[in-house]
Amino acid sequence: MRSHVTELGLVPLAIGIRDQGREVEGPMAVVILGGLMTSMVLNLLMLRTLALAFGRFGDQPNETVEA
Repeated sequence: MRSHVTELGLVPLAIGIRDQGREVEGPMAVVILGGLMTSMVLNLLMLRTLALAFGRFGDQPNETVEA
């Protein structure tokens, strides 16, 4: 949830990239937004895909360890 709030807070900086006084903050906001969106997409799509492809779901026999 925090990343969505951060993205919304950085949008005005990214939009006003050519405004005077934002020579550093504007491009940095674009980079941060790109990183947050990329990590969100990778978490939502790639991790679920990998979990479904390689995960073990369903009934599994319980392995008991005898001492």
